[in-house]
Amino acid sequence: MSNSCKKSYITTPIYYVNDVPHIGHAYTTIIADTLAIYSRMVGYDTFFLTGTDEHGQKIEQAAKQRGKTPQEYADEISSKFKQLWDYFDISYDKFIRTTDEEHKKGVQVAFEKMLQNGDIYKGTYKGNYCISCETFFTDTQIVDGGFCPDCGKETSIVEEESYFFKLSKYQERLLAWYKENEKCIIPKTRRNEVIRFVEAGLEDLSITRTSFDWGVKLPKSVNDPKHVIYVWLDALMNYLTALGYGTGEEKMDYWPAKVHLIGKDILRFHAIFWPAFLMSLELPLPDHIAAHGWWTRNGEKMSKSKGNVINPKEVADAYGLENFRYFMLREVPFGGDGDFSQKALIDRINSDLGNDLGNLLNRLIGMSSKYSEGKVSSQNVTKYFKEELEEIQRSFEKLEPLLFDMQLHRYLEELWRPLGIANKAIDKYQPWKLMKEGKEEEALALNGLIANILAKVAIMLHPVMPKTTNKIAKALQFTIGVESYKSFVKENSLLDDFTITKIPPLFPRIEEQLLKEPEAPKKESKEKKEQSAGVITIDQFFQTELKIGTIIEAKEVQKSKKLLKLKVDLGEEQPRQIIAGIKEWYKPEDLVGTQACVVANLKPAKIMGMLSEGMLLAAKDENGLSLLRPETPKVAGTKVS
Repeated sequence: MSNSCKKSYITTPIYYVNDVPHIGHAYTTIIADTLAIYSRMVGYDTFFLTGTDEHGQKIEQAAKQRGKTPQEYADEISSKFKQLWDYFDISYDKFIRTTDEEHKKGVQVAFEKMLQNGDIYKGTYKGNYCISCETFFTDTQIVDGGFCPDCGKETSIVEEESYFFKLSKYQERLLAWYKENEKCIIPKTRRNEVIRFVEAGLEDLSITRTSFDWGVKLPKSVNDPKHVIYVWLDALMNYLTALGYGTGEEKMDYWPAKVHLIGKDILRFHAIFWPAFLMSLELPLPDHIAAHGWWTRNGEKMSKSKGNVINPKEVADAYGLENFRYFMLREVPFGGDGDFSQKALIDRINSDLGNDLGNLLNRLIGMSSKYSEGKVSSQNVTKYFKEELEEIQRSFEKLEPLLFDMQLHRYLEELWRPLGIANKAIDKYQPWKLMKEGKEEEALALNGLIANILAKVAIMLHPVMPKTTNKIAKALQFTIGVESYKSFVKENSLLDDFTITKIPPLFPRIEEQLLKEPEAPKKESKEKKEQSAGVITIDQFFQTELKIGTIIEAKEVQKSKKLLKLKVDLGEEQPRQIIAGIKEWYKPEDLVGTQACVVANLKPAKIMGMLSEGMLLAAKDENGLSLLRPETPKVAGTKVS
């Protein structure tokens, strides 16, 4: 991001109101807030958008189950998101809802423009629809004959009249965009994933539904009131309608977005559908679409049934919101999946924040009070510590590219290097020893070095921990903002002389976990679980020898209502005699010359005094019994595997 860019538009996804906010929502929003605070601090005209996605069949169904109207249900869940972001002091400029009238109008205007541009046509759609993902899938995309490839839930066959968007028309333009803009999708692995998907071929996209009402209606000019607009076209348009698109009061000078922050589960919608929609609307494409990973807890996937879903408010209340923010951004490389554990959080607070940052400020306050009545001067810092100043400046120059490339963990790692330099300088030069040796000027210059390192670090840490860094700035008698960033970071200026303000320790040490961990369910032994589930190993399965047998003779067993006596060729020297209880369903003459599956290594048994040397496999239900047979004739004795 260059200094010539005066606008910075940053978005979270709009969160679907099917459930309350969780740690994944918090993670996305904290990253976006960090980028927004940074953008404002360096002087960019910044617009930060978040909000909720409230239409679709899933919301209509969820509301009905709770005895509410869709609007009542959407109001309830949307308010939970807004309340949490306000509680977290998220610095959004607009909280958009897809039920806002301005948004609906903008969606309708976009539909009309796409229609006028020849990118929408009417037809009939038949396909596999996942209500949970609000998405259609082709027969080649679904899993195991009918399950959603994204969420794993069962899809349903939907056939209805639909308007289609000519997604296939934009395939080559999309591929060109991906290949010409290396960082249009971050991280690179996600970009490659999208390219492979698009190269496999795009089909036109069904963008309306008639089977439910809870959505944005088609524009009146189309005159087709039974249709509502596909929830993803509706939702994605929020990035434009938040700027007034379609209302005549546009603030489109913020467009294109600097960063769309999303979870990896909605990458396809943002990286394929959204840029294609924008191409149709003849609008510029976003600079970056950044997709992060998912969070687990103590190495396990979170689920309500396990009781291990993380409530971000509870964590923030227990450990401090800003400590939580730091942990989330530092703990995991962006794009990868992260694991939350209280132990890891406590280690970050005690080590990175407590020892490296908080203790450095405490040492400065202590040394300044002891050696100079709290007065700190930068006068001789360059004279004695020019090498250290140059080294920390090199670290600061690396930071901004890391931030907007979403390498947030590396941003913080690099930012901690100057703190390491400061702590090592105290141990190396030992100001108490310098004072004893009469080198007061050098000792006080060391204090000045520490103060300046802390000030510069506080400025660059401010987007991550704004309240904490304001406390550091207050102790060092300066204010964090555009001017201090320009002066101390870009121009490498030093602090004016000041008297340090004593403040309480920023990061009191945490000795034990502050939140109760969910109780682990009692574990059955693996063997017991398998036994109760009727599970066998592959080795156990292969102990059963199944072969194709040809029935060469069949007779009724006298005085038996069920049994037939068969001679079956299994490719051995002599045919086997098998007594089978299939008389109710098969006549002997109908079996001769046919084939069946036989358990060939079953221990011989006597049935009504007759030796039976195997067993035929069959399936039985309310419609009767059927022998299991090969589709086409096989050589007698062919093994079944």
